[in-house]
Amino acid sequence: MMSCEQHDYIEIACLYRYPIILTLLSDEELSGIALDTARNEQRQECIRIQVNDAEHLIPLATITRMAANIDNPHFRVINFD
Repeated sequence: MMSCEQHDYIEIACLYRYPIILTLLSDEELSGIALDTARNEQRQECIRIQVNDAEHLIPLATITRMAANIDNPHFRVINFD
């Protein structure tokens, strides 16, 4: 389960619309722009990211790592529990 501190980094990425790279439990990597948090149809908490011209909801529970793809004062890489 993601800690409150880790969740804060998700919110920071969305607030500033950072380009990010997400690593999922499946070892798949997604690169996109962090937009917002939302719930999917299964009521899972997700991050909404824009990949090219499409938006995707990625359940937070499936994310193992988030890396900022731009220099910023908040974070570079966050590893999730």
